[in-house]
Amino acid sequence: MAEKILIIDDDLDTLRLVGLMLQKQGYSIMAASSGAQGLQMALESPPDLVLLDVMMPGMDGYEVARQLRANHLTVNTPILMFTAKSQLDDKVTGFEAGADDYLTKPTHPSELQAHVKALLARSSKVKVNPPTGPAEQSGYLIGVIAARGGLGATSVSANLAVSLQKNLDTSVILAEFRPGQGTLAYDLNLTKASGLVELLSMAQPNQITRNDVKDRLLYHASGVDILVASPQPKDAILQSRLEHYEVILNRLRFMSKFIVIDLGAGLGPLAQKLTPAFNELLIIVEPFEQSLQHSRAMIDDLVALGIDKTRLHVVVNYRLRSEAQLSVPQVQDRLKFAIDVTFTPAPELLLQAVRLQTMAYLVQQESLTNQQYTNLASKIETRAPRAASS
Repeated sequence: MAEKILIIDDDLDTLRLVGLMLQKQGYSIMAASSGAQGLQMALESPPDLVLLDVMMPGMDGYEVARQLRANHLTVNTPILMFTAKSQLDDKVTGFEAGADDYLTKPTHPSELQAHVKALLARSSKVKVNPPTGPAEQSGYLIGVIAARGGLGATSVSANLAVSLQKNLDTSVILAEFRPGQGTLAYDLNLTKASGLVELLSMAQPNQITRNDVKDRLLYHASGVDILVASPQPKDAILQSRLEHYEVILNRLRFMSKFIVIDLGAGLGPLAQKLTPAFNELLIIVEPFEQSLQHSRAMIDDLVALGIDKTRLHVVVNYRLRSEAQLSVPQVQDRLKFAIDVTFTPAPELLLQAVRLQTMAYLVQQESLTNQQYTNLASKIETRAPRAASS
């Protein structure tokens, strides 16, 4: 079987040219255009060698190397740092972060091939004892998104989070990634709504530590920890801080068994940047013709972005009682996509939850809505057996 090399570099030309060159040498190539994406790919399918750039926005190569070394799946994976940073201090930092070799760009293809071959040969001969310490487990990332606003993405996110916590008796984090448009602070009567804004306002994304994120989580009586987005419209300008979001998402990944992220509506730059990192995406749709056209277009766009269809799951939200709504078979026919779960209308329950400033799931334990969320939580548990059972 061909040895597998993961190339992590934000320069698409480097990804393409180096990837093709190594493919011609008989290697199997995986490619990631960001540190967070590369780390996810390495943990999901550990490579035989990582070819790692240093200067990347968001999570740089040093941080990627440190996290690869901190995980039992990749603690012994050879890392070749391939970068334009040529100063002695840069190389020392690279080796201290966990690199096995360091090669400066530009270099001749034959030199790169020689370094790759030597590292792979060395690693195949070394017998390494298994790690004795506890292994750090990556959580299961669930993104909730809709083609347009008003379809209930936040409501689904919140109720799914508490359903996962109650049914699986495990740690769950709920996060709004919508600064300036947050609603959980009002909906749940949370005392502080500046957590996400504080993280996004840090000067450099790499300054954001796991403790920084932990300190901004609010504990809710449901048992779910929440990272709240500001409801102040002016804070929407922080949507552009893509590298900060990428780092925050990666920090959250290692802080809980399940992480539910409310991505809001549309496929703007932020959603396009982050969606490849999620283990699964719940696409919230409503059963009306025009809305379904937007949802169908979103599914097509996500697939075009490289998201595997098996990671996309459609949730039909029947928010209203109306004869104009399409039936479930009609919705599925319009979307040309399987439906994962359906939520039937429950306006009285939702109104009661608003009055009590809590999640609808917590209001009536025997409601049909509870059963539907419990069904969704069970399906997610089967899709994430390692995350749910560890």
